[in-house]
Amino acid sequence: MRVGQEPDRGEPDNPGRQRGVIVVTGAAGALGRRLCARLASDPSVDAVIALDRDAVPAGDRPIDLLTDDVKERFDGARTVIHLASAFGPAVDDDPEIVAAADVEMARRVLDAAATTGAEHVVMLSSATVYGAWATNPVPLTEDAPLRPDPGLAFAVQKAEIERLTVEWRDQHPGVAVTVLRPATPVAEGHIGWLGRALRAAGEVRSPDDDPPAQFLHLDDLTSAIELASEQRLDGVFNVAPDGWLTPTEFRELAGGTAKVRVPRWVVDRLTDVRWRLRLGAAPPPGVLAYARGAWVVANDRLKAAGWEPVVGNDEAYVGAVPAGPLATLSPRRRQELALGASGALAAGAVAGSVALVRRARRRSR
Repeated sequence: MRVGQEPDRGEPDNPGRQRGVIVVTGAAGALGRRLCARLASDPSVDAVIALDRDAVPAGDRPIDLLTDDVKERFDGARTVIHLASAFGPAVDDDPEIVAAADVEMARRVLDAAATTGAEHVVMLSSATVYGAWATNPVPLTEDAPLRPDPGLAFAVQKAEIERLTVEWRDQHPGVAVTVLRPATPVAEGHIGWLGRALRAAGEVRSPDDDPPAQFLHLDDLTSAIELASEQRLDGVFNVAPDGWLTPTEFRELAGGTAKVRVPRWVVDRLTDVRWRLRLGAAPPPGVLAYARGAWVVANDRLKAAGWEPVVGNDEAYVGAVPAGPLATLSPRRRQELALGASGALAAGAVAGSVALVRRARRRSR
């Protein structure tokens, strides 16, 4: 879909005045819709080609980046912004995710950008590529090594996409490439699959699992992408609000849920049981590491380029997550409920694990 007026091919190429045609993949998502709307209202943008497998505004035909002819839809694009991803509520057991669809989509988008002669590529990555390791500095800068936890397919595939992007950049030295690594993205009433999985994983913790947390509003992520596109930033940039929520601050904001404290081995077994049996909003085991360790990032490099976050961590989180039924209880009462639940959960985790083992043995006979 082309949003806005068609570019005048007779005008001289002047990137400082006109930004030309911009391709946005993943245009039907919450982030894509925000970005397309802002780009379409910018008089320096000639047109926005909004691509998605789902229906996009104005009813243009959808496109599957894995199977359809991508290159023909990139015609005349000066900038390519790649937001599309197969990750969603299924998190890590969807067939496309298992087959590393995100990596293949990124590869096809980069090939199309090269064919069409794009001058700038913006690749959306994630701060999860740093991993949530005990040795991580707080905060992480863009110079930190990429060490995604191998249990989270999303982080592993984002790191691989970054590797491919660097390789592609070396082969196309005349193209500016921006890689953005956002913290957990959220918006009003929209916590997103990553935020939801992290919240579910944090409902049952071991006593020493209290990392700092960051939540990035989609409006601020949109403005970061727009800035990168407008200035043709070249390099890697973290995207996060100023600072982060301390463990105490995060516990207070999440007071609507009685956080249960049990030994780590119980957390591991309980999470595995919940995930296998799909009990409630069960988080995949790969998310546990990111609910336990610190992976908050610094935003100095992007701010030096002129970006300013508007929504703080606390405001972003509160807006995304409605208060739970326990929000009105006193801290003492929440603690009593948590202590009472911990014993039951520990017993339940062991019983669930035993049941799974017995079921597996029966199947093997």
